[in-house]
Amino acid sequence: MQILDKEQLRKNLDEVIWNIERARISVSEHHIVKLVTVAKYTPIENIRTLYELGQRAFGENQVQQLKERTQALKELPLEWHMIGTLQKNKINNLIDLHPSLMQSLDSIDLATELNKKLEAKAQKMHCLLQINSANEESKSGVSPHQAIHAYQQIKESCTHIILKGVMSIGAHSEDKKVIQQSFETTYSIYDTLKKEGATICSMGMSGDYEMAIRCGSNLVRVGSALFKS
Repeated sequence: MQILDKEQLRKNLDEVIWNIERARISVSEHHIVKLVTVAKYTPIENIRTLYELGQRAFGENQVQQLKERTQALKELPLEWHMIGTLQKNKINNLIDLHPSLMQSLDSIDLATELNKKLEAKAQKMHCLLQINSANEESKSGVSPHQAIHAYQQIKESCTHIILKGVMSIGAHSEDKKVIQQSFETTYSIYDTLKKEGATICSMGMSGDYEMAIRCGSNLVRVGSALFKS
């Protein structure tokens, strides 16, 4: 947890944006990609500095940390994303924080519970369905062959959840082909779900965001690449 000076953060941000641009243009000049900073390992001072440098969207993995950060930085017009696994006993806490986007809706079961509590509070929440595109036991998310059905079911039965698209984490592998395949799997599901109104395909982290963009991602979640010293 190191506080970085403004010039270092500027350099890191410029580098990430340059890489995003290069990957984006290789897809299409019209392909727009949003950068969400994963802030979990960094001090609040670095978030303030990135805000000064023009970055607006930040993601947290834990509800407690999201709460601390939103309160500490409430004077800044930041867009907060929940990107980690949500435990059911933390649902009410998350609803009270009004995140811009909850990216890790990883089961119909969680959606049902979240919807029930949103209804009780007369609120709605924008969410992404998390897909375990590499079918890895260590990752949460719906399996690729259930994803379309799960998306439609949540859309139909959970009226307080506004589904905006899908999210996945690239395969945990040294083999780039395997990682690419996991992104392509997610993208093809997203492509099918466009007719259901899906507009966000969130794939790619510090180690693989350029590949994810070339596979069609339009939202990347980058942490360590922005906070290297």
